[in-house]
Amino acid sequence: MIIKHYEQEIIRAKSVRGYAKKQTQRKIDHYKFIDLFAGIGGFRLGFESNYSKCIFTSEWDKYSQKTYQANFDSDIFGDINELDANELEDFHILLGGFPCQPFSKIGLREGFKHKTQGNLFFNIVEILSKKKPVSFVLENVTGLLTHKTNGDSTIDLMAEVLSELGYEVNIGTLNASDFGLPQIRRRVFLVGFNKKYFSEPTNFKFPKKIRKIKYINEILEKGIEGYGITKHLQNTYMFKKNDRKPFIVDETSKKFATTLVSSYHKIQRLTGTFVRDGSTGLRLLTENECKELMGYPRNFIFPVSRTQMYRQLGNAVAVPVVKKLSVEVYRVLDKVFKVK
Repeated sequence: MIIKHYEQEIIRAKSVRGYAKKQTQRKIDHYKFIDLFAGIGGFRLGFESNYSKCIFTSEWDKYSQKTYQANFDSDIFGDINELDANELEDFHILLGGFPCQPFSKIGLREGFKHKTQGNLFFNIVEILSKKKPVSFVLENVTGLLTHKTNGDSTIDLMAEVLSELGYEVNIGTLNASDFGLPQIRRRVFLVGFNKKYFSEPTNFKFPKKIRKIKYINEILEKGIEGYGITKHLQNTYMFKKNDRKPFIVDETSKKFATTLVSSYHKIQRLTGTFVRDGSTGLRLLTENECKELMGYPRNFIFPVSRTQMYRQLGNAVAVPVVKKLSVEVYRVLDKVFKVK
């Protein structure tokens, strides 16, 4: 069964084959999840609780590893291509924000053909096929929705593969600005449930947007120095055209920031959000402002360069979005598991 949920539209497949004849509730000490392509731990922040814990983390980038270890007491496995799935401890949920470059609108759009990253989805498939966890949550850029592989929809091919493994697959898009963050950030999520644990479709629902809206002006720091964009760069690049670019905000701006991207440090005038402030009159977003945009706590540590901080947060998942999503996932799992 595949359920698609694109921008509030839900399409439900009618097939209910493969579900268990009888649904039973099993007692467990806590939910166990694994954090793949972990980055700096956004998924972990959203899913970890008093009744759940992360038992395995995989992240290949050494700078992201450094940030992850500074914030979590956890060992980190490096290259997932070197992982033997059979050696993993049993777990309930697989989490993975698998690399988005092959499917991004600004990337090469090579999909499965990408030489170094297009095959990483199949690492997930291999783990699911061997460990058969009860659930998975995957995240990617919305460019995945329109990407094609040999003329066929890539996301439909992914859903088909996951469905053939015995999973009910739910696909939906969520926007960070709908969950209390002052940033437009749409991402696609694939949420799956192993049908052998359920007697009928789970009726999983993606979280609804919250009522409270937060705009960029509510998180801006004042009198900031050290993040300034030089007058020379402003004159020769930032304002080289009269095209209403770049996007500039200040304490009066009741607006959402543009999507924070991993290349923000490059000061791209067409895609970035910049602040009217500082000695040069224009500056980059600060570390604290970027944390607020992504929903990371103020005490989250970045023991890396500013460039790496921007790159890591630009690649991260928005924590409040994942946290709301986790509530819905656990709601389904609680039908078949009872935490002691």
